[in-house]
Amino acid sequence: MTRTIAGSVLGLLLALPLQAQEALTLDELLDLVEQGAVRDNEEMRAREEQFRQARGEQQRLLNEANAEKSAEERRSQRLENEYGENERRIAALMQTRDERLGALKELFGVTQQVAGDARSNFENSLTNVQYPERSAFLTSLAEKLGSGIELPSIEEMERLWWELQREMTESAKIVRFSTDVISLDGQREPTDVVRVGLFNIVSDGKYLAYRPETGNLTELGRQPEAGRYTGSTEDLLGADSGDVVRFGLDPTLGGVLNSLVGQPNLVERIQQGALVGYLILALGVIGLLISLERLVTLSLASRKVTAQLRSSTPSDDNALGRVLAVYHENKDVDTETLELKLGEAIFKETPKLNRSLLFIQIISVVAPLMGLLGTVTGMIKTFQAITLFGTGDPKLMAGGISQALVTTVLGLSVAIPMVLLHTVVSGRSRRIVQILQEQSTGIVAEHSEAQNKAPE
Repeated sequence: MTRTIAGSVLGLLLALPLQAQEALTLDELLDLVEQGAVRDNEEMRAREEQFRQARGEQQRLLNEANAEKSAEERRSQRLENEYGENERRIAALMQTRDERLGALKELFGVTQQVAGDARSNFENSLTNVQYPERSAFLTSLAEKLGSGIELPSIEEMERLWWELQREMTESAKIVRFSTDVISLDGQREPTDVVRVGLFNIVSDGKYLAYRPETGNLTELGRQPEAGRYTGSTEDLLGADSGDVVRFGLDPTLGGVLNSLVGQPNLVERIQQGALVGYLILALGVIGLLISLERLVTLSLASRKVTAQLRSSTPSDDNALGRVLAVYHENKDVDTETLELKLGEAIFKETPKLNRSLLFIQIISVVAPLMGLLGTVTGMIKTFQAITLFGTGDPKLMAGGISQALVTTVLGLSVAIPMVLLHTVVSGRSRRIVQILQEQSTGIVAEHSEAQNKAPE
């Protein structure tokens, strides 16, 4: 009300300059104020009338809401009563069903357990590649038996028995069929495969792996290194009924095969030796080349010396011939001079025969020492891993231990043949030198006897 009056007065004041042009007296201004008050009273009465009508409408709506609330409360109470009654009826019916089922209830429990176990076993079985639809049936049957609402039909019980019997029958079969196989490059291609019972499934020259989580048949990342395993898969694929084929069977359902393909090959084992391993192998290759060169050279030299022993004419293509040539050039000298000349000739031949033998011997000694060096560095890496990560994960220590063991093996693998080769090569060299010394001693002796007989 106060705001209305203030608005009216403000309207009069704003309209005052305009009215002042028409009403020039205070009476006329008073009449104008009175007319404004009259209009305000009429508006307020109209608003009060609207408020009274709205209050009546709200009261009607409130009454309707209260009536609806009461109706819903009565409906809720009725439904609760019906729910309780249904619960009692269900409990009574279930009790009646349990009483009528008797021993069948225990049978259905066992059937549910068998269906669940069979589903789990079938999903991990190689036969699931051929019969993937049985998992859905076993899942549905187990859920039906577990719900406690429905009972299995005779057909479902018979199919469960039939699926178990089929799995046992298939476990004794070698079956050839075509299916999709995912290759190592991710391509899915139809391939002829052979399933050997529940143990292995192979294609031409390859062992395959079944992935239960995806239901796919994939090639192994690596095949067994030994050809006697993969070589028989081709024979198995091409064999006829009744043929006997030697085959590498994995009775552990993949355990032995995974262990076999997980073993590092020769190149990977060498790589585990790291830098020290490579240096040992380099020494071994150098020593082997030198040993082979010495073996060939000394064998040819020995053969020529043997041929020279059967000939009286000295030849300059062998050590003995060159020594005999010295004798023929100095037949007229005295015994001591001839002995010195022959000794000088033998000394000239000896370095050629013993060339590089010392290096082979050094390699045979250094190789195991380098292997020991690799062992120490590998153990240092192992202890560093233990310090940083503890002993919880053995794989973190495997790198250092592998390096230690591989370098030790490489060092011994190089040293042992180097020792044998050095023995063989040095033996051949000593044999030739011994022949030279024997022949020289004999020549000196004959020369001395000849000189002693000459004065007579």
